[in-house]
Amino acid sequence: MTSISVVVPVKDGARYLGELLDALAREAPDEVLVIDSGSTDDSVAIARSAGARIIEIPPAEFGHGRTRNLGAQSCSGELICFLTQDATPVPGWLDAYRESFGLDPHVGAAYGPHLPRADTSPMIARELVEFFATFAPDGQPHVQRAGDAAFLSNVNACYARECWKQIGFRDVGYAEDQAFGEDMLTAGWMKVYHPGAGVLHAHDYGALEFMRRYFDEYRGLRETTGHVEPLRMRGVLGQVGADRRWMSERGLTATQRTRWTARSVAHHAGRRLAAPLGSRAGELPGGAQRRLSLEGRAEAGGAPAVGLPAERHIEPWGWHDDYAAAHLVRREGAQPLLDPVPGMAERERLRIAMLLPPFRRGSGGHNTLMQLLLRLERRGHACSVWVHDTMNMHTTEWPGVLRWNLREYFAPISSPVYKGFEQWQGADVVIATGWQTVHPALLLDWSRSRVYLVNDHETEFYGTSIERELADDTYRRGLHCIAASPWLRDVLVARYDASADAFQLGVEHEVYQPRPVERRTDTIVYYSRQSTSRRAVPVGLSALAELHRRRPDVRVVLFGDETARAAGFPYEHVGVLTPEQLSWLYSQSTVGLCLSMTNFSLMPKEMLACGLPCVELAGVSAESIFGADGPIELAELNPLSLADALERLLDDPDLRERRSRAGIEFVASHTWEHAADEVEAGLRHALRLREQTWAG
Repeated sequence: MTSISVVVPVKDGARYLGELLDALAREAPDEVLVIDSGSTDDSVAIARSAGARIIEIPPAEFGHGRTRNLGAQSCSGELICFLTQDATPVPGWLDAYRESFGLDPHVGAAYGPHLPRADTSPMIARELVEFFATFAPDGQPHVQRAGDAAFLSNVNACYARECWKQIGFRDVGYAEDQAFGEDMLTAGWMKVYHPGAGVLHAHDYGALEFMRRYFDEYRGLRETTGHVEPLRMRGVLGQVGADRRWMSERGLTATQRTRWTARSVAHHAGRRLAAPLGSRAGELPGGAQRRLSLEGRAEAGGAPAVGLPAERHIEPWGWHDDYAAAHLVRREGAQPLLDPVPGMAERERLRIAMLLPPFRRGSGGHNTLMQLLLRLERRGHACSVWVHDTMNMHTTEWPGVLRWNLREYFAPISSPVYKGFEQWQGADVVIATGWQTVHPALLLDWSRSRVYLVNDHETEFYGTSIERELADDTYRRGLHCIAASPWLRDVLVARYDASADAFQLGVEHEVYQPRPVERRTDTIVYYSRQSTSRRAVPVGLSALAELHRRRPDVRVVLFGDETARAAGFPYEHVGVLTPEQLSWLYSQSTVGLCLSMTNFSLMPKEMLACGLPCVELAGVSAESIFGADGPIELAELNPLSLADALERLLDDPDLRERRSRAGIEFVASHTWEHAADEVEAGLRHALRLREQTWAG
């Protein structure tokens, strides 16, 4: 079961602390930590008698975010709950939090309602009940994502340690919880409101103290989220009326209602004045700030310079690994390789470590890598996978989840999968697999050689940018390259003077084969992955619009993207398909269309294996595989030429049949076993080059 720690910051909290700790004893978390910041009452003695672990800090060291970061660092739970010293959990509180984090693996925080105590004033009780009811109108837990309200309250909240480690609390005077809520949703985490995770908690001050508290709260919101509260007094009477109805519904006497009505007017009018002042506190003199603040705090330096937002300190977090690793390589150089062992290139069993960039279902490059790794495993090599999550796509996924996804999405590998390099074990061959993994590979020690398995010329993925420069730099770092086509090998040798071999992409013939279904004579199937610029989707769509103008009866099916796109012709959208589904689609279609402006895609081979004639771009990389007059139809990169090629195949059944037979015959020898032969030969070539360099 997931371990849970509870952290309670305390200063002079004796009034409710014993009740709170008794409630925690009933809920039975794994650990209770009290952080006392200079109590002069019995708080420390109460905590000690309840068996809580205690950390004492000087009052000057307390900060709402800073002290909670200290608490998280000082406890051990996978979930970290925070309570204020006057928030008493109700029965079932901890079970509700356990349930919250089981709703989705991306849940990073959860919170519950603040329930009024029996002696809470009517206007505060009503506000609490009605405010928290808006988060769960049906009374059930609700998952909140980016775009939902960022509200979070450390009066009563629970955090996944992994989320806290990534985000951390800002060191601010107020509203550190609200800032965390905003930061975590922006980073892709989710949070949960659970109505069962309630605590008894309500602040009942006099009218003036309430005004000063609201001043502090809205000053904190301005500092952390930039919120500026408008000045408006309208609505006060409506709030007072709502309080009177609340009191009537709960049976308060006329005398009680009259007494509380006067307080209600002062409460709501005071808020409407204090909140705008608090969100503009920086414009007030320091003395005025201290008099208005319940904490007696003034912003240093008085009013900020005209036109400048309030400054806030940000601790280091989430520095993009692509750039950090490249910077370290340029500053310190690559880690030295271990001396080669004579004859290691001929060893039957090699230790192979493959570094992967982040992935999603449908990634062709990752499919290639996992098909190759599967075959290398079966040959007896000791393989491992190291996911380098440069884009924080897998922040909430444990290594076991990543391994399951790789097996589910691509191939049933047996290798262990690691997230990051904390458990790095060394290898005979480290395989970088995309430009984002090359610089990290150069920083890994305990390796005898490094290889770059190049799926595409990634420099061409970018316009003028730092990404383009870094991608280009990776081909100049001296790694032996194993390129996914003769064309790509020649690019690496000619432009970068790289040492390079080539391999031919394989086809899963047990999946991609003609299926027992009637082939239509009117259907174009098009790989329209709009997010991948090198697929030239705007040109492909223009070609299909031209074809539709000529032949309105042609049926077009688009796949490869979850989202349907605007187009100048009617079409059918089938989204991202599994390999099995693709084989059936290819087997019943007439002509396939797949464009690549860099290294050719595996998809034309898979279409050919299903007997589907297809059109690809001429003058790029396809000729290096299929020849100038091979089994695929080649066309120039313009809509008219592509439409002509599609129309030729639609109009000529004999040509389609010849292309179909030639395609099946051509790709029959293109297997993943053969591809693994070529890659394994490339790995051994790299090891021999290391031996030669070392010996020379």
